[in-house]
Amino acid sequence: MLLKPLTLKEQSITFAVFFQNKIRRKQPMKLSQFRYQLPPELIATHPSENRDECRMMVLNRKEQKIEHKMFVDVLDYFTEGDVFVINNTKVFPAKLFGTKEKTGAKIEVFLLRELNQESRLWDVLVDPARKIRIGNKLYFGDDDALVAEVIDNTTSRGRTLRFLFDGPYSEFKKTLQSLGKTPLPKSILRETEPGDKEWYQTIFAKHEGAVAAPTAGLHFSRELIKRLELAGVNFAEITLHAGLGNFRQIEVEDLSKHKMDSEELLIDQTCVDIVNRSIDNKRQVCAVGTTSMKAIESSLTISGRVKPFEGWTNKFIFPPYEFTLADSMITNFHLPISSMMMMGAAFAGFDFLMKAYREAIKEKYKFFSYGDAMLIL
Repeated sequence: MLLKPLTLKEQSITFAVFFQNKIRRKQPMKLSQFRYQLPPELIATHPSENRDECRMMVLNRKEQKIEHKMFVDVLDYFTEGDVFVINNTKVFPAKLFGTKEKTGAKIEVFLLRELNQESRLWDVLVDPARKIRIGNKLYFGDDDALVAEVIDNTTSRGRTLRFLFDGPYSEFKKTLQSLGKTPLPKSILRETEPGDKEWYQTIFAKHEGAVAAPTAGLHFSRELIKRLELAGVNFAEITLHAGLGNFRQIEVEDLSKHKMDSEELLIDQTCVDIVNRSIDNKRQVCAVGTTSMKAIESSLTISGRVKPFEGWTNKFIFPPYEFTLADSMITNFHLPISSMMMMGAAFAGFDFLMKAYREAIKEKYKFFSYGDAMLIL
């Protein structure tokens, strides 16, 4: 039977409906769409006994298929010429515990960013913040080994401190290192333990500057790295000093209005050559973690290659988003309404990721920084 041609009016209506649907699919998603019920007992408080022996859920986007594996099985999905983009940032002991002058009130200081090395200036968060004023002095360590003065009380980050330390910078940093504690996220509901100094650090860690670990990288052991290298898999290192902005609560329903904190990023020529060679040879590029994905998506060329980068990025990736470089991604199971979860949804597809999260809860996967892994292909 011959189809009757559409009239001009019918054609215009059909086009209008198609156009509206297309626009609707491209509209930014809302914060509330990323809420889900996570049983608190599924938030991991400790890592796996061996780094590569955590569980791993594999999401195949093309087939919309989910598999349940162990992380060491990542070997089965990559071969010669493929590349893992890893973040070699190193977490520094950013939590200091001290007292306020005169009152002796206990305070916690979270070091965010060094502003000036010579002047010992730092951006910090102070808890409790309401009673800290400009000019207050804060004391840390036995015999007040370290003293700081509040010099700014109005920054968007919280406070600015000047550490009153007369010795050389190397001695100052050594003192900070000895007094500071591993900055575990507050969602890991326990006190810092001695083992966290090693656990909350990837084996790639080289360049100190992060206050949050690139947690997808925590699953790699030295033995697994060696086996991947023997299989011909390459590793390209970027440095993105992950900040507290990864854990800041998003407070706007319209995600396009959320502003991420800037983070320092370095991509050198060696990394560029390794990644671009894999692209040219049509091999897989796997971003290990949201920080690595953010890094390479912040340094694109028009031709879809990565280029050297030295500076800051505040890139916020959420659906809908078209990725350019990576074919696959390793990430963790993230908390509700978190920016990391939103990036995972942009890469896997929102519906597919939510299906995976529902299954992860049903199968009692462990969530968050010390939790299990997800490989999205």
